[in-house]
Amino acid sequence: MGRKTLLLLMLGVLGAYYVYTPLPDNIEEPWKLIWMNTLLKTTQNLALFAELLGINHLMDTLMFYMSFQEVPPTSDENVTVTETTFNNVPVRVYIPHRKSQALRRGVFYIHGGGWCLGSAALLSYDLLSRQTVNRLDAVVISTNYRLAPNYHFPNQFEDVYNSLKWFLRQDVLEKYGVNPKRIGISGDSAGGNLAAAVTQKLIDDPDVKIKLKTQSLIYPALQTLDMDLPSYRENSLLPTLPRSLMVRFWSEYFTTDRSLEKAMLFNQHVPVESVHLFQFVNWSSLLPEIFKKGHFYSSPTNGTSELFKKYPGFLDVRAAPLLADDNKLQGLPVTYVITCQYDVLRDDGIMYVTRLQKAGVRVTHQHIEDGFHGAISYGGFKIGYRIQNHYLSWLNENL
Repeated sequence: MGRKTLLLLMLGVLGAYYVYTPLPDNIEEPWKLIWMNTLLKTTQNLALFAELLGINHLMDTLMFYMSFQEVPPTSDENVTVTETTFNNVPVRVYIPHRKSQALRRGVFYIHGGGWCLGSAALLSYDLLSRQTVNRLDAVVISTNYRLAPNYHFPNQFEDVYNSLKWFLRQDVLEKYGVNPKRIGISGDSAGGNLAAAVTQKLIDDPDVKIKLKTQSLIYPALQTLDMDLPSYRENSLLPTLPRSLMVRFWSEYFTTDRSLEKAMLFNQHVPVESVHLFQFVNWSSLLPEIFKKGHFYSSPTNGTSELFKKYPGFLDVRAAPLLADDNKLQGLPVTYVITCQYDVLRDDGIMYVTRLQKAGVRVTHQHIEDGFHGAISYGGFKIGYRIQNHYLSWLNENL
């Protein structure tokens, strides 16, 4: 065998090794997911290399790549699309073009992206907003918020909350023809986290007279305490959100200090004086048996108080909505939670469902057995259309 042939063979083997990702048997369109994951992995690796060389922060590089997927606010025969600000927070507004005699439903949507990436202008969110308008004849407010690493918690939370409060003003609702009794909040991933957090905060805000009718949380991130849940163990290397990237997102939400990320990776970030909080995220008592099978609960290793003193936000209920007391949960609106089997955040959503049910909240849990994180945002996947249909059908029936 010649040297060139041997070299080509080796390159082929290495290429196949790099591209191939073992997937569960029930994943639909596996090769499409493998190729998409290869693109995502390559982009991330290039961004990590640039960060290693000191050229640019990982998240800034990834955001640069994502900016090419943004689309302008273009109106069509069905939807009028405009951009404005709500309390100085940029939002994109989608209004049905056809006239209506009655006030319309309103959907306030929060994009995902690990508090570091994304925007309302991304094609996937633009399309979802248009679908929502068309299916529900609703007004959609798709909000932006400041992103890490340039801004950290609680900036993201405050932007979303201030934008939401502005939308819930009577004069604003009248301007857009929205029924104050039929307003829902939605979000996916980090957007689901922010949706859950601001919905909790809204309950006790005396300045907000108009309340939400529904909240829809699509594979939300809800807790910062335990990075060793069964879903983290089972899906640590699966597309499209490996455990290492999720932990990086969480740590970047609070600081660019990589010491927090390292402590989280080893589950050694919660100080001993805060161990009582684990009752709210103890998966051994909050997960149904089917999700605990083959796993044994061990209390996370106690960390030092140093990180908590520097970055107390990671144990703030506004960052980790699962830390809310039961009394707080009781006042929440009708809730819809989507979780995916092959997602590190699966158990966050399921534990929240359990706690909401115990608190007496009317909650619908949609578990996607062959689902993976981000599926609703990746165009061309059959499962994405199915999840979108589940979500819009629930909204149509409950909002």
